[in-house]
Amino acid sequence: PHLNIVPSMLVLLLLFISASKVQSDAFDVVAKFGAKADGKTDLSKASSIALNFPFLDAWKEACASVTPSTVVIPKGTYLLSKVNLEGPCKAPIEINVQGTIQAPADPSAFKDPNWVRFYSVENFKMFGGGIFDGQGSIAYEKNTCENREFRSKLPVNIRFDFVTNALIQDITSKDSKLFHINVFACKNITLERLKIEAPDESPNTDGIHMGKSEGVNIIASDIKTGDDCISIGDGTKNMVIKEITCGPGHGISIGSLGKFQNEEPVEGIKISNCTITNTSNGARIKTWPGEHGGAVSEIHFEDITMNNVSSPILIDQQYCPWNKCKKNEESKVKLSNISFKNIRGTSTLPEAIKFICSGSSPCQNVELADIDIKHNGAEPATSQCLNVKPITSGKLNPIPCSGPVPKTPSATA
Repeated sequence: PHLNIVPSMLVLLLLFISASKVQSDAFDVVAKFGAKADGKTDLSKASSIALNFPFLDAWKEACASVTPSTVVIPKGTYLLSKVNLEGPCKAPIEINVQGTIQAPADPSAFKDPNWVRFYSVENFKMFGGGIFDGQGSIAYEKNTCENREFRSKLPVNIRFDFVTNALIQDITSKDSKLFHINVFACKNITLERLKIEAPDESPNTDGIHMGKSEGVNIIASDIKTGDDCISIGDGTKNMVIKEITCGPGHGISIGSLGKFQNEEPVEGIKISNCTITNTSNGARIKTWPGEHGGAVSEIHFEDITMNNVSSPILIDQQYCPWNKCKKNEESKVKLSNISFKNIRGTSTLPEAIKFICSGSSPCQNVELADIDIKHNGAEPATSQCLNVKPITSGKLNPIPCSGPVPKTPSATA
């Protein structure tokens, strides 16, 4: 199913080529709407002179244009408290972000998890080399597992909700207070040449998280953060991830899944030509024990280099962060048709491969081919298998299922 994404990418390309042939209207937030690149004047609030709202007003006029339009944020540093950019628009619309947009540093400035949000937009492009700076350092200090109410109000740097036919290129997300980029209920959206940056100790700062979306492509991006570089939630279908550099962080993860009722299947995901360095996990699928059902199928990790990764290849159906789960119950999420091919590199732990599957619903059709992962320490690399019999081919190091499974497998972040 993931191969169906290629036609959608071509349609998207043709869309922007055709749109570029029409002279687009430019809406400059500084020249036309009086924004100030002084790092102090709020880009989303009314100025004292003109009583306009520079960013939102520029968006509204561009969105109402019957010809293709571009909102321009020139070079400079801008303060932005919050903005909700809604469609539908009457013609293709772009945002050319050249400057640095900064969020308020104080987390108490936010009452909900939104900072920059795009909602119900079709035929959209954002580009320009600009930076969205969440200024998250204060939030990192207070974001603990006990402080859930505080975390629930932390904003995502950039949200794309119900966005269709979109191209996001050459944008940086820096020091988000929570997730950097969240993709929800989107269709045919490509994120390319992105830079995502946050300290490795920043909690819950997933680089790109998505759910209930189809035709998502993440290409040629560099992600350094404190949580999953990319995390894939329920309802994600027909997705391509390629040419990603990940690390520090927690790797590229399917899940976590099974935590909530009525989660939609995840299927048709291909992750290839990636390099993962100095992370706690590499290629990972994680589901909660007990809780609720679900399905994951047609997941393919190929041509991936692991450098100094704690758990390079991992299926964890006993995922239990902070010990807040039903440890004595089996996961109800069904995993099938999963492959790990041409994966090489080094592991910081002896257990380079861990397949910890559900006893009530064992993993089916899990394939290992051409694996060469060496342990950095004195011990040879091993692998663990629980409730799964992998299909194997090619050179395999470590040997599949060469190590015993402990009664309580070690938790992963």
